[in-house]
Amino acid sequence: MRRAMAEQDHDDDNGADDAGRRCALTRARRPKDELIRFVLGPDGAVVPDLKERLPGRGMWLTAAQDAVADAAKRNLFSRALKAQAKVPDGLAAQVDRLLAEAALAALSLANKAGEAVFGNAKVEEAIGKGRVLALLHAREAADDGCRKLDGKARGMTDGRPIPSIRAFGVDELSLASGRPNVIHAALIQGGAARNVLAAASRLERYRKGRVAFATLNGSDTEKNERD
Repeated sequence: MRRAMAEQDHDDDNGADDAGRRCALTRARRPKDELIRFVLGPDGAVVPDLKERLPGRGMWLTAAQDAVADAAKRNLFSRALKAQAKVPDGLAAQVDRLLAEAALAALSLANKAGEAVFGNAKVEEAIGKGRVLALLHAREAADDGCRKLDGKARGMTDGRPIPSIRAFGVDELSLASGRPNVIHAALIQGGAARNVLAAASRLERYRKGRVAFATLNGSDTEKNERD
């Protein structure tokens, strides 16, 4: 009975509501933005479908690196997609690269839209004007410098926390901004900036693994994970 239900859950995506899908690994039902869709390519290889546009039967996994790695190890793709599936080596790392590329592309667009500023002085200026949606710190940034800027941002919001993202390296921030040696950046309120925040937050959660979703959703439903 349980196996039949599992297969039905991943039968196409027809009839599934837009509010959520069920993770093939944990059996938890989640909003779509907390999941990643996978399909089979023409050669039978598993393909991540981050934009959820590729044709064919899809299966969904919690958007966490350890979930993707575990699904590959257990060969859940063939079972859920009802076909022989070739899992590429390093699938979890491939998804990480795709998520990072999407977040950095969004940051480049926010920069062009004037919704991102780069460099410590520009970030402090934006904080002083109360315009900051989120802060971006390079992974190589000194903790003291990050805490200083985070504290200033909280001081402008009566203690309300401002998201602080450390998903990118100096080289990545520099490339997205077109400026050398970028350590700190800030997102300025606007639609393009919100897209960056969503994409970068998704990347951070992915790297933290399923524990990030247990924190996000309280007790969550990971207890339903299959053996």
